[in-house]
Amino acid sequence: MAKILIVDDSRTSRRMLRAVLEEIGYTEIEEAVNGEDGFIKYKEIKPDLVTMDITMPKLDGIEALELIKKYDADAKVVMISAAGQREKMFKAIKYGAAEFITKPYEKNEVEKIVKGLLD
Repeated sequence: MAKILIVDDSRTSRRMLRAVLEEIGYTEIEEAVNGEDGFIKYKEIKPDLVTMDITMPKLDGIEALELIKKYDADAKVVMISAAGQREKMFKAIKYGAAEFITKPYEKNEVEKIVKGLLD
């Protein structure tokens, strides 16, 4: 089973995304509370997929994505953003984001993207 790392400074957002991932069959899920924590945990657990919020303290999602991709060029990172963050989404593409999910998201959208990247 694939290992997934959820990186988001909002406990509620992490809980909601974890529930969706568990509902579609993923059980090996770790969480990180900001970009810095996400990068550290990425190196520790080597997940198959990362979901990365864009706006966070310490390191934002773009900075964390950049570090993860430098560390592991094959990393699969799905950026999660609020509507209206187009410029940051373009930066994320530049740094190698695999896919995007916009909040509020639908379970079907998350399932399609995650399974598409992992299967």
